[in-house]
Amino acid sequence: MNRPADNLTAAARPAMDDLEAARFLADAVQRLEAELAKVIVGQAQAIEEILIAVLSRGHCLVQGVPGLAKTLMVSTLARATDLCFHRIQFTPDLMPSDITGTEILQEDPQTGQRRFEFQKGPVFANIILADEINRAPPKTQSALLQAMQERQVTAGSRTLDLPDPFFVLATQNPIEQEGTYPLPEAQLDRFMFMVLVSYPRRDEELEILKRTTGASAEAPAVVIDGPRIRMLQDLVRRVPVGDHAYALALDIVRATRPGEQGASDFVRHWVSWGAGPRAGQYMVLGAKARALMHGRLHVTLEDIEAVAPAVLRHRLVPNFNAVAEGITVEQIIDKVLTLVPRGEADRLL
Repeated sequence: MNRPADNLTAAARPAMDDLEAARFLADAVQRLEAELAKVIVGQAQAIEEILIAVLSRGHCLVQGVPGLAKTLMVSTLARATDLCFHRIQFTPDLMPSDITGTEILQEDPQTGQRRFEFQKGPVFANIILADEINRAPPKTQSALLQAMQERQVTAGSRTLDLPDPFFVLATQNPIEQEGTYPLPEAQLDRFMFMVLVSYPRRDEELEILKRTTGASAEAPAVVIDGPRIRMLQDLVRRVPVGDHAYALALDIVRATRPGEQGASDFVRHWVSWGAGPRAGQYMVLGAKARALMHGRLHVTLEDIEAVAPAVLRHRLVPNFNAVAEGITVEQIIDKVLTLVPRGEADRLL
């Protein structure tokens, strides 16, 4: 049974200054990772990227084959953060009202008068798992993506705010694409990260077999609650960033655009469209959150480089040349990160 962790809930602690809050965040992240490790074996990179997105008020697109504990990872995170969690299975017949909710005609038993009442849909939760989002038609996809962007739902003449914090994790299956509706680039751009969930190592898979075929696993304890998460999200925005870190984020983003003056030959040859300005914004925000998670109140070039692949991998559009030559987005990103000059930024550190 979940129980609030001592001295970590909003009611248990007074207001903090930024330095104390940074230490609190680093400690909370360590405890979160420890609680998640009780249920999830491995996947440290994916877990870190999801936590970074939560702290940055971003959303994640998760890609991985079936059976890699994507749903379990998100539901365990919700239990360890004392947040409301809803899972929505996207199917071709899913309607927008199945996500946002609908107005139902109700009769007052005392007066006999009838009126419409809005019944909230599953989107009214703190953490949403949109399972196989590309299996629903574009109209249904847009209902969720509007909620992601505006954090509101419009029902008739009323506009209802979604819970805060609000975080969407949408999954895609990279194997089966028949009968799917791929997200357009404009909608992909609303996701902060694309998180890749890969096959576990042999020792990790052995541990999974032992845990899942034996007695019930230990349930994670509550580490942090919603009010504290909101406080830490505000703290992320206040983390200072030096000009050298801003310059690196900007140079990486601009280096992915084939039409940019001075673009590399391989970018011109392999990329149809590069990343837009939102990529740079998310790169800086992600770097701020990562710095706090590592107990620092300043952003380094390493923070920018660490979050860059997750920010870029769903924003680059390879062209026919890349497909014909077997070049992946990951290879393009690695080459961009290697060749972007650090210049003055290196000397400032």
